[in-house]
Amino acid sequence: MTGIRITMRHEVRETERRAPIVPADAARLVRQGVALTVERSPQRAFPLAQYVDAGCAVAAPGSWTEAPEGEFVVGLKELPDEPAVLTHRHIYFGHAYKGQRGATALLRRFTEGGGSLYDLEYLADAAGRRLAAFGYWAGYTGAALAVLHHRGTLTAPLRPLSKETLDEALGAWAGTSLPKALVIGALGRCGRGACEALKAAGVEPTRWDVAETLSLDRPALLDHDILVNTVLVNGPTPPFLTTELLRSAPRRLSVVADVTCDVTSEHNVLPIYDTTTSWQEPARRVDDTGPVPVDLIAIDNLPALLPREASTAFSAELTPHLLTLGEPGEPWLRALRAFHSACAANGLGSERIHG
Repeated sequence: MTGIRITMRHEVRETERRAPIVPADAARLVRQGVALTVERSPQRAFPLAQYVDAGCAVAAPGSWTEAPEGEFVVGLKELPDEPAVLTHRHIYFGHAYKGQRGATALLRRFTEGGGSLYDLEYLADAAGRRLAAFGYWAGYTGAALAVLHHRGTLTAPLRPLSKETLDEALGAWAGTSLPKALVIGALGRCGRGACEALKAAGVEPTRWDVAETLSLDRPALLDHDILVNTVLVNGPTPPFLTTELLRSAPRRLSVVADVTCDVTSEHNVLPIYDTTTSWQEPARRVDDTGPVPVDLIAIDNLPALLPREASTAFSAELTPHLLTLGEPGEPWLRALRAFHSACAANGLGSERIHG
């Protein structure tokens, strides 16, 4: 018996249908002795009955706040604004370590409550490679939306769908000409997903990675119809594209899909916008001064458009690590150290935090 207690919380964002743990992996955790509680959710892509069949306990949405102190609370996206202080150990994508908007306030909730954040972005091996990520499906859906928007067939609001349905839409060119597309970060998970989506649309993309971005050829960048950025940077990097460049240089570029959505970070490499787009408004005009207008797609939960495929892949990567939470191994300890470092960088004491 592991003695590990986990609550998988309901996601408060209405468009979030993914699950960090799918029913098949929930059954695996239960078989290994994990006490797994699943909150009810009206939008999760996987029926609650499948978790019950897997041996999970059931709780009301938001009841994680009343869970025992030793509980790990697992989710994906942002926490609700209440409670004001956080006492549990949370596992999710916090987006609070690189100066993002609201980061200090979130970290303060943890330090004042004695809780801790194991940010999934920092669950990594010794080389810094993430051990559980949605990158492939983020890249896939981001590039797919860019193609559909360029073609004029992207409709809003967006709705979750299957990969088969999305691929069918990508292949329906109906005689229109193929765009010229560039993927930056093409060798990473996210970049590979973007390239696969473009190939499904019949487009062979230009692929740039580290070598090509060390000395960026901006005229070549602008000579594409579609730009898909999949590079998430953690340090100062010259911007790939600026508003001034869009307005002053010759270009054919008309659609930018920023899969990283690192807009509130000081290391944002696409400072041509200051707020993300949404399922209700997936594309937004950011420049109309050139020969063609430029529209931006920057949705920060892209894989939720393919909730079953994205969840299944992510859960398979995460589950083996959840089984080690009883005696946290080095990946979890690295994630915890990243949290402590972020608290210190924001001038927040962490003496009350448990690990």
